[in-house]
Amino acid sequence: MFEHRKIRGLDDFFLDLGQRPDRCVYFYRICGHTEEIGRFIRAYYQAAAGAGAIQEGKIPNPDGKNLAYYEEIMGTDFRMDPTFIAAGLGRWLPRMDGRQKEDVALALYKSLEILRREGKNENILKNVYIKWMCWLYYRFQRIVGLLGADTVPKILYEGMISRYELMFLSILSRAGCDVVLLQHGGDAVYRRSDAASEFSELLELPGMTEFPAGFGLHKVREEIQEALQMERLYGQQPRIGSCTNAWITGDGLSDIQTAVGLRGDDPVFFYNCYCRIWGVEDKVTYLGMLYRFQLELKNSGRKLVIVDGRIPVPTAEEIGGIRRKNYTDQVQMLLDLSKNIAHPADMELQRVMVRAFLDVLRGEAESPGMNLSRLTNRAVYLLCWLRRYQGALFGGWKMPQVSCFIYMGGCRDGREALFLRFLSRLPVDVLILNPDLSKKCCLRDDLLYEIHHEKTMAVREFPREDAGVHMGTAAYHAERELDTVMYQDSGMYREQQYGKANVVVLQTMYEEIRILWDEEVRYRPNFSVVEDTVNIPVIFAKVSGVRDGQVSQYWQSIRELVTEDTFVVKNVPFLGSSAENPMREHAVGFLRNGRVQKAKIKEHPQYPYGYLREEVQDLILEKMQMLIDQKTIRGTFENGTEYTIISTVLDLPQKIVRMIQKFDLTKKNPKLLYIHTAEAVISLEDSILTAFLDLIGFDVVFFVPTGYETVERHFNRRIFEEHQIGAYMYDLQAPDLEGRAKWMDRIFKRGR
Repeated sequence: MFEHRKIRGLDDFFLDLGQRPDRCVYFYRICGHTEEIGRFIRAYYQAAAGAGAIQEGKIPNPDGKNLAYYEEIMGTDFRMDPTFIAAGLGRWLPRMDGRQKEDVALALYKSLEILRREGKNENILKNVYIKWMCWLYYRFQRIVGLLGADTVPKILYEGMISRYELMFLSILSRAGCDVVLLQHGGDAVYRRSDAASEFSELLELPGMTEFPAGFGLHKVREEIQEALQMERLYGQQPRIGSCTNAWITGDGLSDIQTAVGLRGDDPVFFYNCYCRIWGVEDKVTYLGMLYRFQLELKNSGRKLVIVDGRIPVPTAEEIGGIRRKNYTDQVQMLLDLSKNIAHPADMELQRVMVRAFLDVLRGEAESPGMNLSRLTNRAVYLLCWLRRYQGALFGGWKMPQVSCFIYMGGCRDGREALFLRFLSRLPVDVLILNPDLSKKCCLRDDLLYEIHHEKTMAVREFPREDAGVHMGTAAYHAERELDTVMYQDSGMYREQQYGKANVVVLQTMYEEIRILWDEEVRYRPNFSVVEDTVNIPVIFAKVSGVRDGQVSQYWQSIRELVTEDTFVVKNVPFLGSSAENPMREHAVGFLRNGRVQKAKIKEHPQYPYGYLREEVQDLILEKMQMLIDQKTIRGTFENGTEYTIISTVLDLPQKIVRMIQKFDLTKKNPKLLYIHTAEAVISLEDSILTAFLDLIGFDVVFFVPTGYETVERHFNRRIFEEHQIGAYMYDLQAPDLEGRAKWMDRIFKRGR
């Protein structure tokens, strides 16, 4: 039999038998945890899985079938005699060699002798003997054939061990195997089965604590399986890696200008910089400094890519060029998509790219709300962008060259941030410039070095050698700073300062319409500006009936609402489905998956608003999308009404388009008066027009002396206020409401 000895260190468990003192074996219990113990258990688990046995929980007792088979082969005889036991082992486990049979028989006999001395009768001894024999056959037959080999077999047991289990494992240990017990309950629980600590040694190391929550062999198994998956996933690892920012001085631009040969001399590293600079140090010199910076980089022979504002999304052709399949798990997806990465000129760089691709995507997978579909989408974007910029960044690359990627403006979404994190793990200096402190950047990365300046400056483009460069004088920047002080959070606003708007429909009394009508929106209740968006309080109302039946006064009250920026509709319907509309036939192609294809609309040869200011065009298209999304118009996404919305908004009357172009979002807003005096039914197009103009910021009032249903016929819900001001009257004819207003306006202007 083999003797138990104490270890000098955990590595002793992995020594071959011939390298151990006196050819000993080890039997230890572990009742606490350290990082070293965690690593040992993983290694021991793998050794036991390869040559040994792993037991999670108690060893099951033999069942009826097990006992019946034992009796059929072995009979019912039992004697407390080593020779009898050895003969029984020969019949029960015939593959055991003579030495193994002798060692196991002797160890088994000595364990039974311990029980006999403790007072156990022969019947109990027989039952224990049969239990142990069944355990050998049904649970540990694999290890029996390895006993006494130079590569010592291992048993790893996890659970609250019983005395009979402990004695059984001791039998195997004495016959030539190592045993490790994981005792989560602590040593006090273990000692209930081995009060004198006769069978195993307690492992004691400095810094041991309780096992972490959730720790166990199931966790170890998962970690090992994951490690095997990662080995399969990553394949052959690159010999080189990144040394990011460890070498920099913290000056930002000058660090990037540092020649790669002066950054470090370890041949296994490429030395790159990964930096984001917020704000500017000096407005007057900032653009000139950047201009000289990019010239010096080019003159030094560095590869350089500059992107302004946003990284253009991949085209359909770029996405179509990525080979992909349908995936059911993350590893399958990453393994397959990583095959799209190719850099035939240098396989070492290709391996670096693959490693960086896998690292950042596995990190991205841990983001809240991330699922396989979204992760796949981001992986495809990353591959498209890599292919797009790979030639410019890595053409002719040789170690330790480092190219440079400059992004002017903060990352707008997670896909851009993921791409920059990916690039920072490659031989690339990544520089993010965010001079306008009002703009956000969603990039978060522990590797990123940050530089902060207090001054802010709006910069649309990085000043390049091959583009027109505009640089402001000191007086220009001083004027811009004064402009900021005067018009930011002061209640005063520049001409056309804002281009984005949300509307708030005011709930008013009828009499308040006249009071608020000609007032600048900034003086109305609930007006506000949040960042770059104006919240415009507007009037959207229907006035039914005629007050006191006084028709002339009724028309006079309407005439008083006709201002210079008022559009009056008297002939109902104003717009109709039969009217010529050149955009109607193209509307279907302008909507995809419920989203207005803004770029496609603007590029269309018949797009009617290309002459408007860019922010006005964006406002019109944004509100068109909003009108579709809100499903205010009955039939949207049911019978094709969404296409009628698009064609109507893209064919507005010229006067209304000019009123939108002229509209300063913080001042007086344009108006629409809709006079509906007869039984004529309002058209769908008129309902779309009024709902759209409300979203743009128009005041819209319907005067309906008949009280008939008008615009609500085409609305899914009531979005306007209705005022009942008097008796309903019929067959009224609207007089000239605009002519007199213009005539009086000319008189008053002449007298000024």
